[in-house]
Amino acid sequence: MRRSFLLIVVLCMTVFFISHTASAQFKIPKLPKPKPQPTPTETTQPEPTQSETAQPAAPSSTTSQSPGGSDQPSLQYDTLQVTAWTNNSYKGNYDVWSWVPELKFRVNGPIASGSQLYVEVQQPGGTAPWLSFDCDTGEAQKGYWWKTECGGRQVEDKSILPVGPVNFAIKLRNELAGTNTTLFTGKFKVAKTLTNEVGPKAAQKFVYYVDQDWNLPIGYVWYTPDDVYGWDYPNFHVAFWVRGEAYKFDPHLFYQGKEVGRMFMDGTQVGAAGCEGVVDLQTTQSVNDSLPQKAKWSRVECGFPIVKRWDKTNGGQGQPNTNEMFKMASNPGQYEFKLLWNNKLARSIKFTVGPNGKLDNGIASSNKLGIERVVVPVTIIGDQDGTWNKAIWQTDAFYGHPLTGFNWP
Repeated sequence: MRRSFLLIVVLCMTVFFISHTASAQFKIPKLPKPKPQPTPTETTQPEPTQSETAQPAAPSSTTSQSPGGSDQPSLQYDTLQVTAWTNNSYKGNYDVWSWVPELKFRVNGPIASGSQLYVEVQQPGGTAPWLSFDCDTGEAQKGYWWKTECGGRQVEDKSILPVGPVNFAIKLRNELAGTNTTLFTGKFKVAKTLTNEVGPKAAQKFVYYVDQDWNLPIGYVWYTPDDVYGWDYPNFHVAFWVRGEAYKFDPHLFYQGKEVGRMFMDGTQVGAAGCEGVVDLQTTQSVNDSLPQKAKWSRVECGFPIVKRWDKTNGGQGQPNTNEMFKMASNPGQYEFKLLWNNKLARSIKFTVGPNGKLDNGIASSNKLGIERVVVPVTIIGDQDGTWNKAIWQTDAFYGHPLTGFNWP
């Protein structure tokens, strides 16, 4: 028993000695800590700023600030859009189509509480009364405008067949104050063409439209406040009309023959100018292919994020990239806007910038258009607009209010 105990003790000491020796001879290597590695990245692209991506946008509400500060309500002429709404029946006969007018427009405030906008329309080709309908109306303070639309489906039960010149008036009544004021009187021309349907029952299915060719020679240039810096950093815009589909536009701006408003970072253009259609005047039913550009007119607005009137931000010090921005206030003189449409030269607009970046040529104010946009002539180049009436602007501009002091090429 004693001998067994001694044997166990000897064995334990031997194991301890071997284990201690092994730990002294074979150290466990320490794993190296991973070194930080650069994260793989794609080619760095400059991220556009808010002003670089800003584009002309339609108002998001019914009321907004107006350009004028008059004490009386007034119509913004360039917002008035008169179209023909085609009714696919006439007195219960669905093989005969008829029409009624539809209007959209803005009115500068003040519009007092209890006021009601309404439209009166006469029979085509004469002075006999035809329609009188109200337009949605709300109160608007001085310095703000009210946007509304009326007619169309609202009065479809009164649709008719005759076409031709139509007299109309936009009025504002207030039964609380006992007043009734005429804001606008004008005229529009309605024409018709056959639908794209075929067969014997399609013979009287006419689609109606208002001739909008008077818009094509008339363009606009103006400034808008920057979304962040307001009037310390005004944006520059151009607008014009096209007949046909409003897409694939490439705008360019020239100052004294040299192109401006282009900026590059690391070989990539930033703040590129862009255009978009903001108003479409077209038929409410499909038409046959014989009608030029399917009786569709579009107003296109272009923005130049790199072009500013001035840079008075940061206490007058300007933005960090102010030297790269083109500022019109510092560059008075002659400018030309050129448009490539479907890769072809289609428009040219020449205008003058005065001291301090002033754009006004007096046409809008002298014609009492109720807008601050500057009216400029547009040269139509090429044939993408199809056949159009090149003289209609002299009589039908702004629905019967031809411009004085406006000269078109």
